[in-house]
Amino acid sequence: MSTNRLFLSFYFSVSSREAESFKEQGNTYYIKKDYSEAFNYYSKAIDMCPKNASYYGNRAATLMMLSRHREALEDSQQAVRLDDTFMKGHLREGKCHLSLGNAMAASRCFHRVLELEPDNSQAQQEVKNADSVLEYEKMAEIGFEKHDFRMVVFCMDRALESASACHRFKVLKAECLAMLGRYPEAQSVASDILRMDSTNGDALYVRGLCLYYEDCIDKAVQFFVQALRMAPDHEKARLACRNAKALKAKKEDGNKAFKDGNYDAAYELYSEALTIDPNNIKTNAKLFCNRGTVGSKLKKIDQAIEDCTNAVKLDETYIKAYLRRAQCYMDKEEYDEAVRDYEKVYQTEKTKEHKHLLKNAQLELKKSKRKDYYKVLGVDKNATEDEIKKAYRKRALMHHPDRHSSASAEIQKEEEKKFKEVGEAFTVLSDPKKKSRYDSGHDLEDDTGNMGADFDANNIFKAFFGGGQGYSFEANQSSGPGHFFFQFG
Repeated sequence: MSTNRLFLSFYFSVSSREAESFKEQGNTYYIKKDYSEAFNYYSKAIDMCPKNASYYGNRAATLMMLSRHREALEDSQQAVRLDDTFMKGHLREGKCHLSLGNAMAASRCFHRVLELEPDNSQAQQEVKNADSVLEYEKMAEIGFEKHDFRMVVFCMDRALESASACHRFKVLKAECLAMLGRYPEAQSVASDILRMDSTNGDALYVRGLCLYYEDCIDKAVQFFVQALRMAPDHEKARLACRNAKALKAKKEDGNKAFKDGNYDAAYELYSEALTIDPNNIKTNAKLFCNRGTVGSKLKKIDQAIEDCTNAVKLDETYIKAYLRRAQCYMDKEEYDEAVRDYEKVYQTEKTKEHKHLLKNAQLELKKSKRKDYYKVLGVDKNATEDEIKKAYRKRALMHHPDRHSSASAEIQKEEEKKFKEVGEAFTVLSDPKKKSRYDSGHDLEDDTGNMGADFDANNIFKAFFGGGQGYSFEANQSSGPGHFFFQFG
């Protein structure tokens, strides 16, 4: 019996020395920042002496440097189970809890350190850090409820300074980045989590959410389905998956109705699709633009402009919406607005087509600021030569000064002005060369001497009505007062 005791005593003595040797080698590698080798030697020390709290504490420190915080937490917990007075063990357990986002558990560990050593400055600072994380969590929760996603991102950034390994904080930040339209950042955060944990349902959901909000609906559904496979009770993934499928179906039905020429049905389908998810900015921008296109087909020009405006409010880079709205402005002859939209488009995409559209709008704007001779004569822009002559005959007789000789001075002046404008209009529109230049937007004042202040509409009138023969306006007694007929002399 005595021999067995001696043997065991000798064995444990040798084992302890060997374990200490492994620990010292681990310390050497730790100092050199070769944490993988340090981990190996601390593990060997633990294998030799599995009841030594400091070996677990050292290995926990190494695992923390390797960012393997969950394993580090297990080692630090084992260390304090072996020795509840092991201050470094409690400190490391608290740091692991805090890194993983469990601030309450971390705070308990740091307070235990302060029970063992009330003046421990590191523990005092870590208590403050844990309290800050708890406060940022509360603020983020309130911000999320209020849809103040910028506030949530701010709070999570601050919390992650202490809780760098907390997937929960990272996922919440990523989700809010997605809600803010900062998809590349959100994708990056979610991808980092999935590299470490490919089964993380929250990260899979965020990846799907980014794709969904970028209008990649088929790919988004795949991620939502995968998230639900990993976390069957993931309600956000379930709702997003349902919305994505519904949105895709409504949009496709609307597109089909439009292609079939069933514009009323297409308008209703796009309207229904817009009610599915107000947060899907990119898809809703396309839906507004699609509905605007349908509206223009249905001659609902004002509604079409409003829809296109809503589209560019949601996505200010959406060229198609600017082009559609510009065309609507052209249809309404609101050329200033059309030019503004075409300028925006051309600044973004300098293509020949966009340049042509801009120049055409600028030309129409220039033309709109001149006298509209077609309007003066009351004819269409495609009026024939005979139609122009008939219109001139009618308007010239209507506004001839002699017809209004008994009217007030104010009326006489107004009618004389209109008579002159009718003569100007006829002079231009009855001359094929001048008409062509006018239609092309050229200014005629420079090459038409008789269009200035000295222009005499009576000469045009005389030439048209008989080459200078006498004429007079006489009251037609049978027609009653105010009615006249034209009579050549």
